[in-house]
Amino acid sequence: MKKITILVPCYNEEKSLPLLHVRLATLMDSMTAYEWELLLVNDGSSDKTMDVVRELRAMDSRVGYIDLSRNFGKERAMLAGMDHATGDCMVIMDADLQDPPEVIPEMIKHWEDGWEDVYARRISRGKESWLRRKLSLCYYSVLQKTTKVDVLQNVGDFRLIDRKCIDALKQMRECERYTKGLFSWMGFKKKEITFDRHDRAAGESSFDFFKLMLLGIDGITSFTTAPLRFATVLGFAVSVFAFIYMCYVLVKTLIWGDPVAGYPTLIIVILFLGGVQLISLGIIGEYLGRIFNETKDRPVYIVREKEM
Repeated sequence: MKKITILVPCYNEEKSLPLLHVRLATLMDSMTAYEWELLLVNDGSSDKTMDVVRELRAMDSRVGYIDLSRNFGKERAMLAGMDHATGDCMVIMDADLQDPPEVIPEMIKHWEDGWEDVYARRISRGKESWLRRKLSLCYYSVLQKTTKVDVLQNVGDFRLIDRKCIDALKQMRECERYTKGLFSWMGFKKKEITFDRHDRAAGESSFDFFKLMLLGIDGITSFTTAPLRFATVLGFAVSVFAFIYMCYVLVKTLIWGDPVAGYPTLIIVILFLGGVQLISLGIIGEYLGRIFNETKDRPVYIVREKEM
């Protein structure tokens, strides 16, 4: 009998977890040909999420949990789940029921047909603002054009991955993780299915605009050096422009004898070049900061308690 692990990272999901368990229990009870493991990873929740997790464990032996010592972030929480999962394959999904469990049987069918990474592409994105949707599409468009890795649009973490994929991802121990890119980078036989993303069943999303922006920066700095090249090209372009402008002012002064406007021109040039330098230093700093974090070689996460 093959075993399937369902991995659910949880952060302040005390209201959503009972609803999720009902839906997943119905699914697991209906597919008796498989052994099931529901692995809940509490990522340092500040509400009663861990109490709810223990209650679910007490009533259903298929539920296991990992309680992290603090909030390490969803990317690291998923790695913790992969390190402890015992299934022949794993389904990764959110706790808020925006990823419908009813799609899982279709994923399993394709897995049985030999596909190793069955990912779900969103047809609709649920209740989401127009601005956030447009910014998300623009971000993925930029990422696609600047990296050699095919990072898929409208594809999140909701997917089924084979044990081969799990073992491959476990080898990637970087602290600054961008799992959506890692899924694409690792390769393997991929199969796409589509679904309509639902609204949250309860609670509020912990991903505000600022956190999404930081996640986007992690994605760009993890899979492309395009910003560094942009800084180089920008510096070269500014130098060429400055040289051309210098020649123009010199020729104009020698031929026509026009006075050179000193103070305003000087201030504009200083401010412009200062801005370019700060942008370039900031880009370099982003990459250096990530190198600094990786060289410390700290554990990616720390477990306070677990029960499998």
